[in-house]
Amino acid sequence: MVNLKQKKTPQALFKDQHKELVDQGEKWMKDTATSCTVVAALITTMMFSSAFTVPDSYNGHGQLFMIFLISDAISFFTSYMSLLMFLGILKSRYREEDFLRSLPTKQIVGLATLFLSMTTMMVSFAVTLMTLVRGRTPWVSAQFMVLAVVPIGMFGVLQFPVLLEIFCSTYFPRVFDKPRESRRVSKLFLRK
Repeated sequence: MVNLKQKKTPQALFKDQHKELVDQGEKWMKDTATSCTVVAALITTMMFSSAFTVPDSYNGHGQLFMIFLISDAISFFTSYMSLLMFLGILKSRYREEDFLRSLPTKQIVGLATLFLSMTTMMVSFAVTLMTLVRGRTPWVSAQFMVLAVVPIGMFGVLQFPVLLEIFCSTYFPRVFDKPRESRRVSKLFLRK
């Protein structure tokens, strides 16, 4: 189908009319990915170095040491995965098709793994502090755990709505999708 006045196909006409929207989406994606890349790189660096600088108070034994090792490893690998996702966003071509599935999926995976890496990093940090003050003042250990939860909760509250909106707009039916169930239901009601 060709637009007779402008002699353009519907896709070309749509592309021309929505160029500004694509540019705004590209700018937002790049800004978000750049910020998150810096955070993911910092977490990756810290978790890599903390794996090799284990405090002497662990003595390589005990339940706290295992919690530290597991949370450090999870934080390292998830922050590295997040870093790769955000680098993939930065290196994208930003075509219209990329905004349908590719870029939102990378954004969802990147934000989710970044959140997981931050959570496990705070667990690792809290366990290290608990180990250092263990036996001296038990009330201080409880405060460390509470203080470790605050930044994670704030990040979750601030980023969860964005993550949910990206997820819903990417994977749930959109305006131009034809839901099969509603067509079946409407056919049943039209027969009567």
